[in-house]
Amino acid sequence: MLGFPCNQFGAQEPGTEAEILEFATSKYDVTFPLFAKIEVNGDGACELFRWLKSQAGDGSDIPWNFSKFLVDREGNVVQRFGGLVTPEEIAPFVAELL
Repeated sequence: MLGFPCNQFGAQEPGTEAEILEFATSKYDVTFPLFAKIEVNGDGACELFRWLKSQAGDGSDIPWNFSKFLVDREGNVVQRFGGLVTPEEIAPFVAELL
């Protein structure tokens, strides 16, 4: 699991990268890597998210926080999940790839 903070959704990530990391680890016990804050939609979208969206289907914008992309060992996007889908719901799909 990798995390990419983004402030494009209701300005929910206004802090610095250090502040975001502190919040995520203290409030949600996040142990996976958090990367630099990026944009995921629009002209400023980072290349990774442009690619993920294009590989996951229609390339549509990410509508809200916590969208997830499942990528296999070869780097293929297997599935895209919306923000309300929990890690527990994704676990069976991950298990299939192991």
